[in-house]
Amino acid sequence: MVVAQVWTLQRHFVGFPKLNDFELKDEQLPEPKHGEVLLAAVFLSVDPYMRPYSSTRMKEGDVLIGAQVAKVIQSCNPSFPVGSHVVALCGWRSHYVCDGTGLTPLPLDWPQDVPLSLALGTIGMPGLTALHGLEEVCEIKKGETLLVNGAAGAVGSVVGQIAKLKGCTVVGCAGTDAKVAYLKDLGFDHAFNYKTVSSLEQTLRKSAPDGYDCYFDNVGGEFSSVVMPLMKQFGRIAVCGSISTYNDMAPQKGPYMQSHIISKQLRMEGFLAERWEHNNQEALKRMMAWVKEGKLSRTEHVTEGFSNMPAAFIGMLSGDNTGKAVVKV
Repeated sequence: MVVAQVWTLQRHFVGFPKLNDFELKDEQLPEPKHGEVLLAAVFLSVDPYMRPYSSTRMKEGDVLIGAQVAKVIQSCNPSFPVGSHVVALCGWRSHYVCDGTGLTPLPLDWPQDVPLSLALGTIGMPGLTALHGLEEVCEIKKGETLLVNGAAGAVGSVVGQIAKLKGCTVVGCAGTDAKVAYLKDLGFDHAFNYKTVSSLEQTLRKSAPDGYDCYFDNVGGEFSSVVMPLMKQFGRIAVCGSISTYNDMAPQKGPYMQSHIISKQLRMEGFLAERWEHNNQEALKRMMAWVKEGKLSRTEHVTEGFSNMPAAFIGMLSGDNTGKAVVKV
């Protein structure tokens, strides 16, 4: 019998999460029965969406939600042989027994020089979010100008790179000078530290004097209010996240954007990547090809140790990571 470690939500977050909001527990697992498998976590993901979902989809005492790359260490299911790897949506657990429902096998031909952790990042949900947001929501075209905030994160960094592959001018922002340098290394045409510029509006105008065709929004809040007047006619806005508001104890209010949306005839659409799940196989093949060809950077922020899950999560929300934040067991 295996004893798993699990991280639970000891109390709902009030404002910014704190270490004592989490509790590490042991969980005895049964032996796998017919059709079941025993998984051992290899890499676990920490993502911004976990913060708002903790309030809407979790009760105190629940295991924290999230995805992991896991290894099959015992199997009574021929679809998942021992030694194979899967992406499992089983939360913050060191081990897990399941019947295979919801498991996504990693391809058997996964290249040895490509880290398995990328299945949680560039060749996983964040990469798909970037691709679908650009192609399906923004319908981005060669020669257009794109703005992406949170640009050094798991999604934003892929957004900018794909837009460059499609022949676009890309403007991005981040919260440290080191991250700005990283964006320039990725090929962003303009990048700036939003925390140190004297005027966000003037910086955005200078970066794209003719305005923005597309805006990929990971941040929300006041930043988006500044962007709206700078959009071109018939501009498209993909609303992916609102990390600037996730830890607010009271909802932010105004200013309001409707007049700009009307006068510029903008299309603003929120989305979740799962809407295009039927296209994932083809999309992931494209992403893998770009990674193997060196066209997509695979930068990760890796925290060692399952015991450091809460610290990695809090660090990610604080902006400690460049690229995808993952925990290695």
